[in-house]
Amino acid sequence: MKYVCEMLQIDLPIIQGGMGNISNAQLTSAVSEAGGLGTIGCGTMTPNEVEEILLQTKKMTKKNFAINIAINVSPYTEELIDLVIKHNVPVVSLSAGNPVPYIAKLHEHGVTVIALVASVKHAQKAQAAGADILVAEGFEAAGINSTLELTTFTLIPQIVKNVKVPVIAAGGIGDGKGLAAALMLGASGIQIGTRLIATKEAPFHETYKQSLVNAIDTETIIVGRSVGMIRRMLKTPYSMKLDQREKEGMTRAQYGEMTTEKQHVRGAIEGDMENGFINSGQIAGLIDHIPSVKELFDSMMQEASNQINLSKNELDILIEKRLKTNNLS
Repeated sequence: MKYVCEMLQIDLPIIQGGMGNISNAQLTSAVSEAGGLGTIGCGTMTPNEVEEILLQTKKMTKKNFAINIAINVSPYTEELIDLVIKHNVPVVSLSAGNPVPYIAKLHEHGVTVIALVASVKHAQKAQAAGADILVAEGFEAAGINSTLELTTFTLIPQIVKNVKVPVIAAGGIGDGKGLAAALMLGASGIQIGTRLIATKEAPFHETYKQSLVNAIDTETIIVGRSVGMIRRMLKTPYSMKLDQREKEGMTRAQYGEMTTEKQHVRGAIEGDMENGFINSGQIAGLIDHIPSVKELFDSMMQEASNQINLSKNELDILIEKRLKTNNLS
């Protein structure tokens, strides 16, 4: 944990997940100012659009932040790599594709590279290519997801066991207990996305935020299995319509037309739940208020510390009891 914080030059082991075309300077800078690593997700935005957010973020914080490039989603991957180098962005996370062709170039310019992985095989390949940190994302996560469908609780310890670089846990984490659990599984920190949507600084539509606050444990839906393009969304009129269309049969192209970043913006920014969707991880059922990012991080760190100490104390008691029983026998 300490090593990752030193490597990324952050105070807390918390990274913001990439949010594609709804990324913004306000939330990114707030995360960095609160001690985590804010992230600008490029989605399908043009380099000029990303550059504008990047420059705004630099005005709002002097602390480190990252750029997330979804390799197979963005049509501008090479140009975005050049943009990172042009503006001396210290950290890049690479997701939704093979990071190997880009790591060496980023390292040549002193950029720390985070690779998003969803299996041991992917993790080992990314490590061999020189990735500095791995984000292992479980199937509980929001948005575009792995077709492998491995859960965070099973994925993290297996990857930690098979690599030597630090591993960050993602998927289904949004409070201090989740942070504590990730650390106990061997992770060096966490990446969160859905929980950050419902914060004061996040400039998303109030309908989106309140939908997360009101959500119960079964409020998300998986779409795209039939076409091999899995995404986890919150249940809304639009996502349910998409689900029904998929059940009736649709091509990969038709599915793609209904899950563009345009529809994402309609839901998340404009609050149009009839014609746009909103991503959500399964953590939504635990969200019950809208704090500032700093308030969220402070409470998460305190809760994690309390939980770890409590668990340690209880475990010590059980071990002591077991030892006494064994000695008596």
